[in-house]
Amino acid sequence: MRIAAVLLFVAFSASAETRSLPAPKQGGVYVIAHRGAHEGIPENTVAAYKKAIELNCDFVEVDFRETKDNAIVSVHNGQIDAYTKDAKGPVKDYTLAELKSFDIGSRVGPQWKDERIPTMEEVLKACEGKIGVYVDLKKAPVPVVATALQKHGLAARSVWYADLEEYKTLATVCPECQPMPDTTGIQDLDKVKQAVNPGVISPSFEGISKEYVDKAHAAGMKLFIDESGKDYHDCWKQMLEWGVDGIQTDHPAELVEFLKTRAAGAAK
Repeated sequence: MRIAAVLLFVAFSASAETRSLPAPKQGGVYVIAHRGAHEGIPENTVAAYKKAIELNCDFVEVDFRETKDNAIVSVHNGQIDAYTKDAKGPVKDYTLAELKSFDIGSRVGPQWKDERIPTMEEVLKACEGKIGVYVDLKKAPVPVVATALQKHGLAARSVWYADLEEYKTLATVCPECQPMPDTTGIQDLDKVKQAVNPGVISPSFEGISKEYVDKAHAAGMKLFIDESGKDYHDCWKQMLEWGVDGIQTDHPAELVEFLKTRAAGAAK
């Protein structure tokens, strides 16, 4: 084994001891609001993140990417086209000031006409002390995002969906941050455990099973899974039967009520 690989493994192993997430608020299962609580609200906006906080979700999923002038903003798509009629092309081709000038809310409703693409700082300020952050890294620099999370006391309440090279940097600059890699199948669990030593993983719903969940848990890894398909209620039920630890959803209000009802039924 090369020295660099040994050092990387030691870094991940040591950092794993410093990571622990707060307990889930709803029925033992983490509720992750995908792009915020965006039903009737523009996605990836401060308004959507504040709604998720109001619903008592555990995490908001936030997409971070850079602007032309190296600011970091919360926007999912690489192209601005889907969000506004005022511009087209890559987000990275616009300065922060230019992006802030675009109305991204009117496509959802006239009451949102003043809603703007938020900066990372605006998002983290809204989340500080209230909710965890599921970082979906879209080519934003790891040290800058990690430093901002640490500043707002959110590093230990963050999970990171990124790639191996980004995890290498994360282990150095933010050992309390939680890497959350994807896996392609049960055969990859041992490799992921050795390479990254994560406390959480995030494979696709289609790639997991009860056997998969049990093996991940035995290795000390929680599973945060995206809901899948139109029949998302059935998807939730299946994931809960398998013992999944967290669900990322476009319907957080419904999921919170679903989990409350489930917990009340179990208590009878």
